[in-house]
Amino acid sequence: MLEIIAMTVKDAKHIEAGGADRIELVSALSEGGLTPSYGLIEAVVNGVNIPVNIMIRPHAKGFYYTNDEINLMKKDIIIAKELNVNGVVFGVLDEEENISEPKLRELLSVCDGLEVTFNRAIDLINPVTGIKILAKYPQITKVLSSGGTGFIKDNIPILNKMLAYAGHIRLLVGGGLTIDNINTVMQEVKGAEYHFGSAARENSSLFGEISTERVEKLVNIIKADR
Repeated sequence: MLEIIAMTVKDAKHIEAGGADRIELVSALSEGGLTPSYGLIEAVVNGVNIPVNIMIRPHAKGFYYTNDEINLMKKDIIIAKELNVNGVVFGVLDEEENISEPKLRELLSVCDGLEVTFNRAIDLINPVTGIKILAKYPQITKVLSSGGTGFIKDNIPILNKMLAYAGHIRLLVGGGLTIDNINTVMQEVKGAEYHFGSAARENSSLFGEISTERVEKLVNIIKADR
């Protein structure tokens, strides 16, 4: 399974044309991804035929949210569901940078019918401990992680430990994946899905256009392993 980040309708169409399986739609990729506008969500969902998951993140100041911000995120999830998205992507930590289970449960309360991905907030804590906690929640279908901080190729043992405790959750490996290292990661981390951001763009730049050629190359690499 190959997921690629889109920021525009054009991105989304190029991702689909390249043969990827799923889109994560965000705004402000340079900030790690924020909630896209409702107009953009609607246009992308109606403009492609592959699943579209939406980032739910109201600011770039980390993953601790006030009660008012949680209410805003819940409203965004409800509206995204009305716009027929496939799923939502979020992470929520407390002030000590542990997973905030009370606030997580609040967000999950409005996620019925949606795929739920817990985002790379997990990499700010112990990701193995984190996935053990998240595995208690049937609604969480995926966890996006690079196995913590540092380089993804150095975190392969942690990613494999995460897989061992993931239960029903699919591990979505991302954050530092490139065309050059994906083969190594795939050979050593079995049973994961794969998530790309800048690696699918021209010059591997956050501000580059999605390259259909790069997407096709990634698709061919991943399909060769199926």
